[in-house]
Amino acid sequence: MNPRRLPSRIVCLTTETVEVLYALGEEARIAGISGYTVIPPRARKEKPKVFAFSSGDVEKILAVQPDLVLGFSDMQAEVARDLIKAGVAVHVFNQRSVDGILAMVETVGRLVGAEDRALALVAELETTIDAVRAQAAALPRRPRVYFEEWDEPQISGVGWVSELIGIAGGEDVFVERARHPGAAQRILADPLEAARRAPDIIIGSWCGKRFRPERVAARAGWQDVPAVRDAELHELKSALILAPGPVAIREALPALAAIIARWATRTHEA
Repeated sequence: MNPRRLPSRIVCLTTETVEVLYALGEEARIAGISGYTVIPPRARKEKPKVFAFSSGDVEKILAVQPDLVLGFSDMQAEVARDLIKAGVAVHVFNQRSVDGILAMVETVGRLVGAEDRALALVAELETTIDAVRAQAAALPRRPRVYFEEWDEPQISGVGWVSELIGIAGGEDVFVERARHPGAAQRILADPLEAARRAPDIIIGSWCGKRFRPERVAARAGWQDVPAVRDAELHELKSALILAPGPVAIREALPALAAIIARWATRTHEA
Protein backbone atom coordinates (compact mmCIF):
# COMPACT_ATOMS: atom_id res chain seq x y z
CA MET A 1 0.00 0.00 0.00
CA ASN A 2 1.44 3.33 -1.08
CA PRO A 3 0.30 6.14 1.25
CA ARG A 4 0.58 8.60 -1.62
CA ARG A 5 -2.24 6.80 -3.41
CA LEU A 6 -4.65 7.05 -0.48
CA PRO A 7 -7.29 9.82 -0.57
CA SER A 8 -6.15 12.84 1.42
CA ARG A 9 -9.04 15.26 0.80
CA ILE A 10 -12.32 13.50 1.54
CA VAL A 11 -15.75 15.10 1.52
CA CYS A 12 -18.36 13.27 3.63
CA LEU A 13 -21.94 13.99 2.58
CA THR A 14 -23.44 12.28 5.64
CA THR A 15 -22.55 12.14 9.32
CA GLU A 16 -21.76 8.40 9.49
CA THR A 17 -18.55 8.47 7.51
CA VAL A 18 -17.37 11.56 9.41
CA GLU A 19 -17.95 9.62 12.62
CA VAL A 20 -15.95 6.65 11.35
CA LEU A 21 -13.00 8.70 10.10
CA TYR A 22 -12.75 10.48 13.45
CA ALA A 23 -13.01 7.16 15.30
CA LEU A 24 -10.15 5.80 13.18
CA GLY A 25 -7.99 8.85 13.86
CA GLU A 26 -8.15 9.83 10.18
CA GLU A 27 -10.04 13.11 10.55
CA ALA A 28 -7.16 15.06 8.98
CA ARG A 29 -8.27 13.62 5.63
CA ILE A 30 -11.70 15.29 5.85
CA ALA A 31 -11.89 18.37 3.62
CA GLY A 32 -15.62 19.00 3.93
CA ILE A 33 -18.76 17.70 5.63
CA SER A 34 -22.54 17.83 5.40
CA GLY A 35 -24.30 20.56 7.31
CA TYR A 36 -26.26 17.79 9.04
CA THR A 37 -23.16 16.24 10.61
CA VAL A 38 -23.57 15.84 14.37
CA ILE A 39 -21.16 13.06 15.37
CA PRO A 40 -18.66 13.90 16.67
CA PRO A 41 -19.75 17.41 17.71
CA ARG A 42 -16.24 18.80 17.20
CA ALA A 43 -16.47 18.09 13.46
CA ARG A 44 -18.93 20.95 13.03
CA LYS A 45 -16.36 23.35 14.44
CA GLU A 46 -13.33 21.94 12.65
CA LYS A 47 -14.56 21.13 9.15
CA PRO A 48 -16.16 23.29 6.45
CA LYS A 49 -19.78 22.53 5.65
CA VAL A 50 -20.02 22.08 1.89
CA PHE A 51 -23.42 20.45 1.35
CA ALA A 52 -26.73 19.78 3.10
CA PHE A 53 -27.94 16.21 2.54
CA SER A 54 -29.74 16.00 -0.76
CA SER A 55 -29.35 19.61 -1.85
CA GLY A 56 -26.61 22.17 -2.19
CA ASP A 57 -24.11 23.69 -4.57
CA VAL A 58 -21.80 21.12 -6.17
CA GLU A 59 -19.34 23.94 -6.85
CA LYS A 60 -18.93 24.36 -3.09
CA ILE A 61 -17.85 20.73 -2.86
CA LEU A 62 -15.48 21.09 -5.80
CA ALA A 63 -13.97 24.20 -4.23
CA VAL A 64 -12.32 22.12 -1.47
CA GLN A 65 -10.69 19.95 -4.17
CA PRO A 66 -11.74 16.51 -2.95
CA ASP A 67 -10.02 13.38 -4.21
CA LEU A 68 -12.86 11.26 -2.80
CA VAL A 69 -16.48 11.98 -1.90
CA LEU A 70 -18.41 9.61 0.38
CA GLY A 71 -22.19 9.61 0.03
CA PHE A 72 -25.23 7.67 1.13
CA SER A 73 -28.12 6.10 -0.77
CA ASP A 74 -30.17 7.01 -3.81
CA MET A 75 -31.13 10.27 -2.10
CA GLN A 76 -27.70 11.54 -3.11
CA ALA A 77 -27.77 10.06 -6.60
CA GLU A 78 -27.97 13.43 -8.33
CA VAL A 79 -25.03 15.01 -6.53
CA ALA A 80 -23.04 11.79 -7.04
CA ARG A 81 -23.77 11.95 -10.78
CA ASP A 82 -22.70 15.60 -10.98
CA LEU A 83 -19.49 14.95 -9.08
CA ILE A 84 -18.65 11.97 -11.26
CA LYS A 85 -19.21 14.12 -14.35
CA ALA A 86 -16.82 16.66 -12.82
CA GLY A 87 -14.16 13.96 -12.57
CA VAL A 88 -14.33 13.28 -8.83
CA ALA A 89 -14.11 9.77 -7.38
CA VAL A 90 -17.32 8.95 -5.48
CA HIS A 91 -18.23 6.05 -3.20
CA VAL A 92 -21.88 5.86 -2.22
CA PHE A 93 -22.79 3.64 0.73
CA ASN A 94 -26.26 2.17 1.23
CA GLN A 95 -26.13 0.52 4.66
CA ARG A 96 -29.62 -0.34 5.90
CA SER A 97 -28.88 -3.02 8.51
CA VAL A 98 -26.61 -3.65 11.48
CA ASP A 99 -24.32 -5.78 9.32
CA GLY A 100 -24.40 -3.00 6.74
CA ILE A 101 -23.17 -0.52 9.34
CA LEU A 102 -20.28 -2.82 10.26
CA ALA A 103 -19.43 -3.38 6.60
CA MET A 104 -19.40 0.39 6.02
CA VAL A 105 -16.89 0.83 8.84
CA GLU A 106 -14.63 -1.82 7.34
CA THR A 107 -14.84 -0.30 3.87
CA VAL A 108 -14.04 3.22 5.07
CA GLY A 109 -11.03 1.78 6.88
CA ARG A 110 -9.80 0.12 3.71
CA LEU A 111 -10.30 3.27 1.66
CA VAL A 112 -7.95 5.23 3.92
CA GLY A 113 -5.43 2.50 4.71
CA ALA A 114 -6.66 1.97 8.28
CA GLU A 115 -8.09 -1.53 7.94
CA ASP A 116 -6.65 -2.84 11.23
CA ARG A 117 -8.16 0.05 13.19
CA ALA A 118 -11.47 -0.39 11.37
CA LEU A 119 -11.58 -4.09 12.21
CA ALA A 120 -10.82 -3.25 15.84
CA LEU A 121 -13.71 -0.78 15.86
CA VAL A 122 -16.00 -3.40 14.35
CA ALA A 123 -14.90 -5.90 17.01
CA GLU A 124 -15.75 -3.35 19.70
CA LEU A 125 -19.20 -2.78 18.21
CA GLU A 126 -19.80 -6.54 17.91
CA THR A 127 -18.88 -6.92 21.59
CA THR A 128 -21.54 -4.35 22.46
CA ILE A 129 -24.10 -6.17 20.32
CA ASP A 130 -23.28 -9.54 21.89
CA ALA A 131 -23.45 -8.14 25.42
CA VAL A 132 -26.83 -6.49 24.84
CA ARG A 133 -28.20 -9.61 23.16
CA ALA A 134 -27.09 -11.77 26.10
CA GLN A 135 -28.74 -9.42 28.60
CA ALA A 136 -31.92 -9.42 26.53
CA ALA A 137 -32.02 -13.21 26.47
CA ALA A 138 -32.31 -13.19 30.26
CA LEU A 139 -35.30 -10.85 30.36
CA PRO A 140 -38.51 -12.37 31.74
CA ARG A 141 -40.65 -10.78 29.02
CA ARG A 142 -40.25 -9.18 25.59
CA PRO A 143 -42.26 -5.99 24.99
CA ARG A 144 -44.00 -5.00 21.80
CA VAL A 145 -42.32 -1.79 20.63
CA TYR A 146 -43.57 0.92 18.29
CA PHE A 147 -40.81 3.14 16.99
CA GLU A 148 -42.04 6.38 15.46
CA GLU A 149 -39.65 8.15 13.09
CA TRP A 150 -42.07 11.00 12.35
CA ASP A 151 -45.46 12.08 13.63
CA GLU A 152 -47.30 13.87 10.81
CA PRO A 153 -47.68 11.54 9.03
CA GLN A 154 -46.76 8.71 11.33
CA ILE A 155 -43.73 6.80 10.01
CA SER A 156 -42.48 3.54 11.52
CA GLY A 157 -38.85 2.55 12.01
CA VAL A 158 -36.28 1.74 9.32
CA GLY A 159 -34.41 -1.57 9.04
CA TRP A 160 -31.45 -1.11 11.37
CA VAL A 161 -33.73 0.42 14.03
CA SER A 162 -35.98 -2.63 13.91
CA GLU A 163 -32.93 -4.88 14.24
CA LEU A 164 -31.62 -2.93 17.23
CA ILE A 165 -35.01 -3.24 18.94
CA GLY A 166 -34.83 -7.01 18.48
CA ILE A 167 -31.25 -7.22 19.78
CA ALA A 168 -32.27 -5.17 22.83
CA GLY A 169 -35.07 -7.60 23.69
CA GLY A 170 -38.12 -6.05 22.06
CA GLU A 171 -40.45 -6.96 19.22
CA ASP A 172 -40.97 -4.31 16.57
CA VAL A 173 -44.71 -4.09 15.90
CA PHE A 174 -44.00 -3.02 12.31
CA VAL A 175 -41.16 -5.40 11.53
CA GLU A 176 -42.68 -6.12 8.12
CA ARG A 177 -42.43 -2.46 7.14
CA ALA A 178 -38.83 -2.09 8.32
CA ARG A 179 -37.50 -3.80 5.20
CA HIS A 180 -38.53 -0.77 3.14
CA PRO A 181 -35.59 1.64 2.92
CA GLY A 182 -37.69 4.64 1.94
CA ALA A 183 -39.85 6.50 4.44
CA ALA A 184 -42.72 6.68 1.94
CA GLN A 185 -43.30 2.93 2.25
CA ARG A 186 -43.37 3.17 6.04
CA ILE A 187 -46.04 5.86 6.31
CA LEU A 188 -49.03 4.70 8.36
CA ALA A 189 -52.02 5.89 6.37
CA ASP A 190 -54.41 4.92 9.15
CA PRO A 191 -53.63 6.98 12.30
CA LEU A 192 -54.96 4.14 14.47
CA GLU A 193 -52.88 1.36 12.89
CA ALA A 194 -50.08 1.63 15.47
CA ALA A 195 -52.60 1.85 18.32
CA ARG A 196 -54.31 -1.36 17.19
CA ARG A 197 -51.00 -3.21 17.43
CA ALA A 198 -51.03 -2.46 21.17
CA PRO A 199 -47.38 -1.61 21.78
CA ASP A 200 -46.10 -1.91 25.33
CA ILE A 201 -43.45 0.72 24.64
CA ILE A 202 -43.46 3.68 22.26
CA ILE A 203 -40.12 5.20 21.27
CA GLY A 204 -40.16 8.49 19.42
CA SER A 205 -37.31 9.80 17.33
CA TRP A 206 -38.78 12.60 15.29
CA CYS A 207 -35.96 13.44 12.95
CA GLY A 208 -34.89 17.02 13.57
CA LYS A 209 -37.37 17.93 16.30
CA ARG A 210 -38.13 17.05 19.90
CA PHE A 211 -40.41 14.10 20.62
CA ARG A 212 -43.61 15.16 22.40
CA PRO A 213 -45.00 12.17 24.33
CA GLU A 214 -47.99 14.17 25.55
CA ARG A 215 -49.10 14.66 21.95
CA VAL A 216 -48.90 10.92 21.29
CA ALA A 217 -50.83 10.15 24.46
CA ALA A 218 -53.55 12.64 23.47
CA ARG A 219 -54.19 11.08 20.04
CA ALA A 220 -57.81 10.08 19.56
CA GLY A 221 -58.28 6.37 20.18
CA TRP A 222 -54.86 5.87 21.80
CA GLN A 223 -55.93 6.06 25.46
CA ASP A 224 -56.08 2.27 25.86
CA VAL A 225 -52.73 1.55 24.22
CA PRO A 226 -50.60 -0.22 26.88
CA ALA A 227 -47.66 2.16 26.36
CA VAL A 228 -49.92 5.19 26.83
CA ARG A 229 -51.76 3.70 29.80
CA ASP A 230 -48.47 2.85 31.53
CA ALA A 231 -46.61 6.03 30.50
CA GLU A 232 -44.03 4.05 28.54
CA LEU A 233 -43.31 6.75 25.97
CA HIS A 234 -39.63 7.50 25.50
CA GLU A 235 -37.43 9.60 23.26
CA LEU A 236 -34.24 8.53 21.54
CA LYS A 237 -32.48 11.39 19.79
CA SER A 238 -32.52 10.98 16.03
CA ALA A 239 -28.81 11.83 15.88
CA LEU A 240 -28.12 8.65 17.85
CA ILE A 241 -30.36 6.12 16.14
CA LEU A 242 -31.41 7.38 12.72
CA ALA A 243 -27.88 7.73 11.36
CA PRO A 244 -26.62 4.25 10.38
CA GLY A 245 -23.17 4.59 11.89
CA PRO A 246 -21.31 3.34 14.99
CA VAL A 247 -23.26 5.67 17.30
CA ALA A 248 -26.42 3.64 16.67
CA ILE A 249 -24.67 0.61 18.18
CA ARG A 250 -22.50 2.37 20.75
CA GLU A 251 -25.18 4.62 22.25
CA ALA A 252 -28.65 3.97 20.87
CA LEU A 253 -28.57 0.20 21.39
CA PRO A 254 -27.68 0.36 25.12
CA ALA A 255 -30.31 3.10 25.55
CA LEU A 256 -32.94 0.87 23.93
CA ALA A 257 -31.85 -2.03 26.11
CA ALA A 258 -32.19 0.05 29.27
CA ILE A 259 -35.75 1.13 28.37
CA ILE A 260 -36.76 -2.45 27.58
CA ALA A 261 -35.10 -3.93 30.68
CA ARG A 262 -36.88 -1.44 32.97
CA TRP A 263 -40.22 -2.35 31.38
CA ALA A 264 -39.55 -6.09 31.66
CA THR A 265 -38.52 -5.83 35.31
CA ARG A 266 -41.48 -3.64 36.23
CA THR A 267 -44.09 -5.80 34.53
CA HIS A 268 -42.59 -9.02 35.85
CA GLU A 269 -42.72 -7.73 39.43
CA ALA A 270 -46.24 -6.33 39.09
